[in-house]
Amino acid sequence: MAKSLGIFVTSPRNMRHIMGVTKAAKAKGCKVKIFFTWKGVELTQTAEFPELCKIADDVSICNDSYKKCGLEGKGIPQGLTDKEMATQAQHGAIIEDYDCYMTM
Repeated sequence: MAKSLGIFVTSPRNMRHIMGVTKAAKAKGCKVKIFFTWKGVELTQTAEFPELCKIADDVSICNDSYKKCGLEGKGIPQGLTDKEMATQAQHGAIIEDYDCYMTM
């Protein structure tokens, strides 16, 4: 079993699956990092997002995508800090540092 899982989120339609995969991976002892980009940043506005931030080991979002989707005026999503409003370097970290990778 892999010890770490990186999830790259580009779609605004998969929160139920992201939550399920994250919970299952954590139950198996995996470290989970999730990076939201492009339209996937819209999921930061869901009721489940703060809970996801508590479950996963590391959650960050693409600040540029957040701005381009018109969400900048909503402030930093609940569950994140200014530090987690990041760049695509987080995507590279998932590819480089995590045992398994999936896109949703």
